[in-house]
Amino acid sequence: MNDNRLGTAVSPYLRLHADNPVDWREWGPDAFAEARARDVPVLVSIGYATCHWCHVMARESFADPEIAELLRQDFVAVKVDREERPDVDASTMAAAAAFTDQLGWPLTAFMTPDAHVFFAGTYYPPTPVGAHPAFRQVLGAVLDAWRDRRPEVHANASAIATAIRQGTAEATDDAGDGRGGDEPSLPSVDVIRGVVDALAQGEDAVHGGFGGAPKFPSAPLLEFLADVAADGDDVAVGLLERSLLVIARSELTDADGGVFRYATKRDWSVPHYERMLYDNAGLLAIAPRDQARGIADFLRDTLRRGDGAFVAAQDSESTIDGRRVEGEWYRLPLGARAQFDPPPLDDQVLTGWNGLAIRGLAIAGARHGDDEMLELARAAADAVLDTHVQDGHVVVRSSTPRGVSTAPPTIEDVGLLAEGLLELALVTGELRYATAARSLVDDGLAGALDVDPVLAASGTATGEQPQTALRSGTIALANASALLGALTGDDRHRSAAGRLVADRARTGTTRPLGHADALGVALSLQRPSQEIAVVASDAQALREFRTLAATARRPGSVVVTVTPEQARAWSDAGFSLLDGRDALDPAAYVCHDHVCALPARSTEELTAQLASS
Repeated sequence: MNDNRLGTAVSPYLRLHADNPVDWREWGPDAFAEARARDVPVLVSIGYATCHWCHVMARESFADPEIAELLRQDFVAVKVDREERPDVDASTMAAAAAFTDQLGWPLTAFMTPDAHVFFAGTYYPPTPVGAHPAFRQVLGAVLDAWRDRRPEVHANASAIATAIRQGTAEATDDAGDGRGGDEPSLPSVDVIRGVVDALAQGEDAVHGGFGGAPKFPSAPLLEFLADVAADGDDVAVGLLERSLLVIARSELTDADGGVFRYATKRDWSVPHYERMLYDNAGLLAIAPRDQARGIADFLRDTLRRGDGAFVAAQDSESTIDGRRVEGEWYRLPLGARAQFDPPPLDDQVLTGWNGLAIRGLAIAGARHGDDEMLELARAAADAVLDTHVQDGHVVVRSSTPRGVSTAPPTIEDVGLLAEGLLELALVTGELRYATAARSLVDDGLAGALDVDPVLAASGTATGEQPQTALRSGTIALANASALLGALTGDDRHRSAAGRLVADRARTGTTRPLGHADALGVALSLQRPSQEIAVVASDAQALREFRTLAATARRPGSVVVTVTPEQARAWSDAGFSLLDGRDALDPAAYVCHDHVCALPARSTEELTAQLASS
């Protein structure tokens, strides 16, 4: 009898497996209690709704009745959506690294009833294919070890869990929690800029980008280059411009402006066709005008829900002429695509990823003078605040039209949303976004986030792990805290930012791919402070001042644009940079540590002040 329990899941990925003959459970204490009662291992299969190889394994292995029967008899099978549960994915991935360096999704892990991994791999077909053993063979070997070598299984699993606990404790001790303690030791500006020289040595001189195949857009790395470029580094300028150009001109960018997750070939050809919100949102913050406009169009036309929030991704696969195929829809001319159903969407609204999109749209909208980008950012912010935030706290990580997930919010959700709301407030002058961001930053600095009970009991909760494709929530929290410090004059926020970023930045000097965002924030914390307050009641004057100031923004600077009425409201709310800024209209104030030059009354005067500051 099939006892698959995914039919009522909120996650679209879990629901894709609701018709498997496998008796799937969702992640949670009940699944592990069942394994303990039956004295069987737990199969944990992790993927996401737009993952091609996850689909392949589902069609091949999890649809196989014989495999399903084997799993039913001798395992408890648990299906996890990594987008919904990044905490479970991070912990399992950390343990899986003990068995393979070819990590990815689907991630296939075998755990004891105490949630300790004792074997792991990735994709397993129903019959052997190349280096991939048959899934039946893997299940048989795991069962043999479980039945015949149980002490060895528990010893290995315990050793891996202990290593995870020790690594997490060391990282926590080094990084601190942003609430106090000794001042951090940030890598020097010269050392940070030296990372750019090392990256230049790894540039693909023939095809652009870094390294060989596969080629990823790596938005956090490119934003770090943008930070160093704005700090006056010509090498960083060249690396950034060439990288963005090759992404825009290659097959990685679709005809509608959206960017695929990665290219499988060194020359940026043959994309892996899924399109993720986080890749596109991250590139928005640094892309030139036309490239940013194309990405914004993709977000608006494809990933945007009716309420203004953005869903997580678009699938790599679609159905063409009755066949499920990867990439074929994207290879059609734009005009021909309407004849076929588009690839489906991962329809989760993820708090953190929407924060990243809000940030990218706000920054790009200000820099390029694009009001529609700002409206897209505002609508997304309102939707997420209405449904995922309550009384100033993130209470929902993921929601879909089918309901709200029970997955706990993570630092990614708090940090990325806080940073996005703050950037939107700086551009629009709307105080409500700034006060919401301030509340979220306070939450993040207090460390008031729930830990999954299974991971807590097993001692294998890792917290947020470094990523190459997605801006870190911890680093976003640090940057938002630094921005608040600039707006309020409160040095405690700046000190908290330094404590959050220091350890990751030091690691990033030798391993920049996973820590580039930390390097960028560390650079900004060490550059001379610059606060620019623009006040104007005329919309055209406000836009002109804002675009000029945003274009000149560099590490260590913050730009806020408000009307005189908004300036008074910000001042009353404790943002002291706006104290007394409502007297002249229009006016722009260029300040350092809240000590300001005479107000610039025209864009020409502002240009001159920015050039000399």
